[in-house]
Amino acid sequence: MKLRKLMFVLPNLFTVTSIFCGFYAITLCTGDVAPVQLYQAALAIFFAMFFDGFDGRVARLTKTQSDFGVQLDSLADVISFGAAPSLLVYKWALEPLGFVGLFIAFSFAACGALRLARFNVLAARNPHGGGGSFFVGLPIPVAAGMLVSVIISHHAATQGEPLAEGAIVPMAVAVAGLALLMVSTVRYRTFKDTRPNRKSALAFMLVVVGGTVIATQFHPAWVLVACCGAYLALGLVESAVLVRSRLAARKVAAPCAVAAVAVATVIDDEDEEEAESTPGSDGPAYL
Repeated sequence: MKLRKLMFVLPNLFTVTSIFCGFYAITLCTGDVAPVQLYQAALAIFFAMFFDGFDGRVARLTKTQSDFGVQLDSLADVISFGAAPSLLVYKWALEPLGFVGLFIAFSFAACGALRLARFNVLAARNPHGGGGSFFVGLPIPVAAGMLVSVIISHHAATQGEPLAEGAIVPMAVAVAGLALLMVSTVRYRTFKDTRPNRKSALAFMLVVVGGTVIATQFHPAWVLVACCGAYLALGLVESAVLVRSRLAARKVAAPCAVAAVAVATVIDDEDEEEAESTPGSDGPAYL
């Protein structure tokens, strides 16, 4: 019995370790920081992603899922993938923009918190919990991973040089875009129902070939950025196809509805004329 109780602590240890990595990244971003410190902070957030990805799997493997673990995981995500990446990207790219850069960095953290709150509400209403084939909105670990991968790749490709002034505004736009995607209704695949088959094998081969081309033609550090970008693009494309199919279905359904209303109107008119021409009916009779 005691061993069973201790097993409930195991997944929470992974979550708390993720919080520690996020807190360590925040300490590295305080004060006057050097590019190497920002690189170390990005690595700390990357390790936080690793521990965050395993806490749920450990809980399912040991059958120790609990509401406490769900809430703790959300709080950990706010720290490790909301506050820490926001401060990191502010120090790395957005600080020269002044208040605008501060507000954009804050928007990333705020939208991440809103996204987590919405996920918890939807998971509570769903009888199967938070499981499913799609996420509603970009998951906050993926958004943080996109920022972290860019910082790590830039540091490795430029050997620790600061971000160029011409890239500050595009980076601000990218951060704002990630924030909006988190609170959007764009659907992103969870890949929880992925099984070994021809389609999954083909997708894996495409990822391997694409990563090899990027690593050989550009720099190996940009492979992680390409993977995160491909996931972002996949969600946007699938959502665009879904919206287009719904609009096409509405266009097809609209003429049918109009025709049905017209037929119903004609039938009603015929019934009224028949009632008016029948003696003894409620309407006036023709003598």
